[in-house]
Amino acid sequence: MSFELILVIVTAVTGVIAYVDRIIWRPKRMKSVTHRQEPIIVEYSRSLFPVFLVVLVLRSFIIEPFRIPSGSMYPTLEIGDFIAVNKFAYGVKLPVLQTKVIEIGEPERGDVVVFRFPKDPDVDYIKRVIGLPGDRITYIGRTIFVNDQPVELKPIGKYHGYASGAVMNGASEVEETLPGGKKHHILLDLDKSSIDMNTIVVPEGHYFVMGDNRDHSNDSRFWGFVPERNLKGKAFGIWMNWDDGLHWDRIGKGIE
Repeated sequence: MSFELILVIVTAVTGVIAYVDRIIWRPKRMKSVTHRQEPIIVEYSRSLFPVFLVVLVLRSFIIEPFRIPSGSMYPTLEIGDFIAVNKFAYGVKLPVLQTKVIEIGEPERGDVVVFRFPKDPDVDYIKRVIGLPGDRITYIGRTIFVNDQPVELKPIGKYHGYASGAVMNGASEVEETLPGGKKHHILLDLDKSSIDMNTIVVPEGHYFVMGDNRDHSNDSRFWGFVPERNLKGKAFGIWMNWDDGLHWDRIGKGIE
């Protein structure tokens, strides 16, 4: 059972108990001479319902926190980063059902998105959008081809990380410019063979995603496309990093 479903259930249960108490049970207690004390379940429900409701609204419709558990998005995101995700960037969806009720926007090439993993919807993934619906995507020799045009790659130098990121020290850090001008940094592990992919066409209502740590990422090259209904939101900022300690330089950093 997902945390979102649990949150919906406890919000509904505490809300119903508080409402029934207000219109039925409390008036009866006030008329009783011996049983005026509020039951503990009512006391807790009345106190916790507003808290659960606020958390549900914030988490479902506005902003949701996530923690980065792996290194597939180095150098953009590091293990231990706590990030904030805009839940309404791609439309307002009902919690649990994930039915879109308000259209707001659509993912753009280069967005860093959080989504429910198509192979296991109870697991959240984070990757970068590379291919939009209708795009032709090819990956050959560590170069992405979008609609048969190679993306621009500009060498930056050798990557030097700390804490968990030290495992990628020595990898090539490269600036990649996707069609439309979105720039971001990626890592290439030249000690590994390139994970090439023949040309595919992104279906309507789906997206092709990749990790920025190109040779160490489980992404669309292996398991396919992300359906639009699986998108949870757009990652936009890092509010904390804890990886063998607090890393102050990561706090408040935007996600490009």
